[in-house]
Amino acid sequence: MLSFMNRLRQWYAAPAAAGEMRRGSVQCLTSGVLHRMAYTEWGEPTNPRVLLCVHGLTRNARDFDPLARALAQHYRVICPDVAGRGESDWLPNPADYGVPTYVQHMLALLAQLGIVQVDWVGTSMGGLIGMSLAALPNAPIRKLVLNDAGAVVSARSLQRIAGYVGLAPDFASLAEAEVYMRRTYAGFGALTDKQWRFLAEHALRPLAGGGWRMRYDPAIGEAMRASPILFDLNLWQLYDAIRAQTVLLRGAESDLLSHDTAAEMALRGPRAHLVEIPGVGHAHELMDDVQIAIVRNFLLSR
Repeated sequence: MLSFMNRLRQWYAAPAAAGEMRRGSVQCLTSGVLHRMAYTEWGEPTNPRVLLCVHGLTRNARDFDPLARALAQHYRVICPDVAGRGESDWLPNPADYGVPTYVQHMLALLAQLGIVQVDWVGTSMGGLIGMSLAALPNAPIRKLVLNDAGAVVSARSLQRIAGYVGLAPDFASLAEAEVYMRRTYAGFGALTDKQWRFLAEHALRPLAGGGWRMRYDPAIGEAMRASPILFDLNLWQLYDAIRAQTVLLRGAESDLLSHDTAAEMALRGPRAHLVEIPGVGHAHELMDDVQIAIVRNFLLSR
């Protein structure tokens, strides 16, 4: 009865405007356990043109608010919180945190929402998930934006990331957390004070006794540190199988994706169109007008 009443309230509630953010969730199955994956959604919900935006390792769906708002007139934009991040459930087994699991979750999302084809924007880990999905036979991805993610991921960058994921302290205030984020995520580039505050507000959750904590499962770091990171991650076989039209954004100071790897990606596989952005490391947050325009122009071109 309660479920029916909740449905009635939804039916009679005023619908959100196409340019406003909506929230939703789907169910995923991992290691025999059902769990909820949350997402934000923008644009007309009946638009058959769908854009999926997938965030980086410790980030969340709200990173894409500016990009989603800019593209909401053209797309139904869906931004999932990957398992263990944001509003999504944490996984009981830390060993399940990995790209193969996330690919299954994205396929579950598409199936439950009745989506057969998407364009994809993936930042860092979100780009690796997109590459993995785009490499499958009969892949649902039409256009692929790889945001500082590529065919070789350097061991040095993975060691750096493993050195902070899941190890952040609790913070007494948002301001203290923002200082930590500016230092840890310096590769994001020259964001404004307003942008840093926005990222901090959505990257943290309040603690019952006061203070703030990062809004992701610290066990994600345990999964990264389970084995020594000795070698670069080589994904050329995966990349070469991609048939989607691809653009590659690389931070000119990135330690994760080298210039040589990015240049080779422009010559083989889907022959990505390479755009290198000065003053940015790993990775662009796609929050400023220039970066948004690069993505928008690629996605809306024929």
